[in-house]
Amino acid sequence: MRVRRVGPVGGDGGKDAPPSVVLLHGFTGSSASWGDAIPGGLEAPVLLVDLPGHGSGADARHLEGMDFDAVVDALAEAVARATGSDAPLDWVGYSMGGRIALALAVRHPDRVRRLVLESASPGLAEGSARTARRRRDEALARKLEKGGVRSFVDDWMSQPLFRSQATLPAEVRDEARRVRLSQDAGALATALRVMGTGVQPSFWDDLPDLHPPTLLLTGALDHKFEGLARQMAESIPRAVHRSIPGAGHTVHLEAPGRWLDTVRSFLQAQGSP
Repeated sequence: MRVRRVGPVGGDGGKDAPPSVVLLHGFTGSSASWGDAIPGGLEAPVLLVDLPGHGSGADARHLEGMDFDAVVDALAEAVARATGSDAPLDWVGYSMGGRIALALAVRHPDRVRRLVLESASPGLAEGSARTARRRRDEALARKLEKGGVRSFVDDWMSQPLFRSQATLPAEVRDEARRVRLSQDAGALATALRVMGTGVQPSFWDDLPDLHPPTLLLTGALDHKFEGLARQMAESIPRAVHRSIPGAGHTVHLEAPGRWLDTVRSFLQAQGSP
């Protein structure tokens, strides 16, 4: 797991400095998935994380002996080492990164000041659904190991979930694809087995005890996660749901300006949403 700092110096306890913002990417992505405009536009120190199994130097061996909870705990430790402090920070996670950010808020509530969950969920509530998802994730992991990254990415991006990306400029789509194709197949397969939705504990019952101000951000074209966000907003005491018109699952890629305005305003606000 790699943590890289960008943006203004400070943000971890200075009197007038804004708190650091931790950005957590989705499955098959990396810290590069956020581009330059988003970290630079948050007007705060930013910590860019390559989650286990992703990014430069990813190796399946780095996940040996780990489970989902261990990854979350290791992330908390890695960020504390990078900042030299265990002060509460702002955590922003997309999809898989959102699931991990939510888990961190549950397991380490003292490390979270504000929470932004983009197209994320608390996991699957029913044990039977988790079992079925684990089987599906295992099949995907084997496909990665057998067919390699390129074939997997082609199939992964053909899901209806990502259909709205077809209207993006070619250079934006090409860069997102380049990041995905740069991953290591074995490391991604192991990450799926350790961090996939099927092995993640359900956090639905923990939502009423989630106390940081929380932004649930979804694209209006992503009907599945729009519905999940509405359900989550009913349970999280200090949550607000914002839906971005014309965007699908990957809001930060499809509507970066709206994403940045919405997230920055939320992180800079005072008090509850």
